[in-house]
Amino acid sequence: MAKTATFGVLHLGTSFGVTFTLTGNVAVAGAVTFIEPLVNTVMHHFFDKYWEHPRLRALRQAMSRRSPAAPAAPAAPLSA
Repeated sequence: MAKTATFGVLHLGTSFGVTFTLTGNVAVAGAVTFIEPLVNTVMHHFFDKYWEHPRLRALRQAMSRRSPAAPAAPAAPLSA
């Protein structure tokens, strides 16, 4: 649990630092720091809820059965 809590604090500090660096505004940085994890948590709830939906499961299975892409042709040497 300590590792999770430490990561949470690190995430909040990083979010604040990046947003403050980009905007120079403490209020905006503070708002983004707390709103982003809230939105992310709600989004994760729905992501987990619909991950096993039959259509999504079928799509994942179809994608995993696809053959790998053909190898790329070798690049032509650069001429001087």
